[in-house]
Amino acid sequence: MPYLHLRQICLVARSLEPVVSDIAAIMVLEVCYRDPHVGKYGLENALLPVGPILLEVIAPTREGTAAGRFLDKSAGRGGYMAIFSCDDPDGRAARANAMGVRTANVIDHPPYHGVQLHPRDCRAAFIEFNHTDGSDDVLGPYPPAGPDWTRAIRGDVTSALTEIVLQSPDPASLAAHWGRILDVAPSTDGKGVRLNLPNAEIRIEAGERELMSGLAFRVTDVERVTDAARAHGYAVSRGGFEIGGVTFTPVT
Repeated sequence: MPYLHLRQICLVARSLEPVVSDIAAIMVLEVCYRDPHVGKYGLENALLPVGPILLEVIAPTREGTAAGRFLDKSAGRGGYMAIFSCDDPDGRAARANAMGVRTANVIDHPPYHGVQLHPRDCRAAFIEFNHTDGSDDVLGPYPPAGPDWTRAIRGDVTSALTEIVLQSPDPASLAAHWGRILDVAPSTDGKGVRLNLPNAEIRIEAGERELMSGLAFRVTDVERVTDAARAHGYAVSRGGFEIGGVTFTPVT
């Protein structure tokens, strides 16, 4: 059966620390894996599960990386990649190619297969489609997160990543574009334009330029999270705080 769900969000930082340890402490999350294989791309990373969705932070370890260029171009603002598990990454990429969205990279490490689309064509952020044997089970195998990633799931404070926020000078245009790539029809409500996935929402709001601007998390105690953010030196505004280039907003 065809399916599509949000699998992973990737953020970029100049260095992993203190970003990763601050996210873990503020949101009460645990690192499940640091992938040694990303070193060949001039990167280091850490992944933290938020329920069945992975939150990844990457950082360049040398000059000339795509992640480093992204940081330079964006001045450190904006999420890097939205990653979706699906039944047919190649088929979805082919449909994106047909609408002028180029393939930037193919990762083929059985049982994992991923296709990354070009961020300039996607607009706002990279989009990746991937599939792993058994990945229709959201708690099943997922090699990018390591061999036993589910052991690190914590739910006592932060239980879910519920929303990606994109911004654009023309939100309706960006929503329609991502909707065509993801094969999800945009909907409009009192809060703006949305793409509804089975396990998360993508909200598109007005902004000066196109980027992934925020993430929302379901938590048990908003005040506990915002107090922890302040204690770690982050300014809290409109209920959220910026870390890893995006605004984290805890909600109940």
